[in-house]
Amino acid sequence: MTGLDLTGRTAIVTGASRGIGLAIAQALAAAGANVVLTARTQQAADAAAAQVDGTAIGVGAHVVDEEAARRCVELTVDRFGSVDILVNNAGTNPAYGPTIDQDHARFAKIFDVNLWAPVLWTSLVTRAWMGEHGGAVVNTTSIGGLTLEPNIGLYNASKAALIHLTKQLALELSPKVRVNAVAPGVVRTKLAEALWQEHEQALTATTALNRIGEPDDVAAAVAFLVSDAASWITGETMVIDGGQRLGDVAPFRSTATVGL
Repeated sequence: MTGLDLTGRTAIVTGASRGIGLAIAQALAAAGANVVLTARTQQAADAAAAQVDGTAIGVGAHVVDEEAARRCVELTVDRFGSVDILVNNAGTNPAYGPTIDQDHARFAKIFDVNLWAPVLWTSLVTRAWMGEHGGAVVNTTSIGGLTLEPNIGLYNASKAALIHLTKQLALELSPKVRVNAVAPGVVRTKLAEALWQEHEQALTATTALNRIGEPDDVAAAVAFLVSDAASWITGETMVIDGGQRLGDVAPFRSTATVGL
C-alpha cells in the first residue's frame, strides 16, 4: 500500500499563519514536502514558517490579490521546481446574524475569500505546473456547507458552493489533477471561537467522540488526501467532525444498556 511520504513534492497552503492552515503546513512538512505558507502580511507568513520543521518559507499574499497570488506561485516554482500540492485553506466570516441583515460588503468579502480565491489559486497552479505534471488540490470547506445553522448563513452558503466547486474542478482538471475537500466541524481555532469558547463543555457532551476538533485532526486528513494513498479519490468532501453532524449523542448513551 502506498503511504504518506511527500518527499520531493512542494505544497502551497493559503491562510497558513495559524490554526488549521498552520497545522496543515506542519503535517505536510513532516511528511517530507517543501511548504510555502501564505498570509496577508510577510511578517505573519515568516512567523508561521518559523514554526514548521522542515523546508518552509513564508510569502505575504492576500488570497484575493491576483498579482500577489501569481508572484507566490512563480516564486514557488522558481525556488523548488514544482508545485505539486495546493491547499486552499484561507477563509473568513465577517457576517453574523440573519442573512437578510447582511450588507453587500460582507457578502462580497465572504465569497471573494471563500470561493473566488480557490478558483484563482487553482487556476494559477494548474497553468504553472499541475496541468502538465499532475498534482492534488484540497479545499477547506465546513460541515456548515452541508447543513443549516442560524446566524452564519452567508458563510455556510459560501462553503456549500465550495463543495460544489470541488466536484466541478475534479472533473474539469481530471485526470492530471485530483481535487478534494475537507469539511471540519467545530475546531479549536480563532475563526470558530464564537461556536465553542463559551460552551465547549456543552458541545462536547453532545458530540459522539466527546471533544471538539483540533487543527491537527484536519491536517492529518489533508496529508492523506494529497498523498499517493488517496490516488483514486477525487471530487470528494471528507467530513471531519467527531460525529457532530450525527446529532446529539446524549439520548443514545442514556439508553445504551436497555435490552442488554
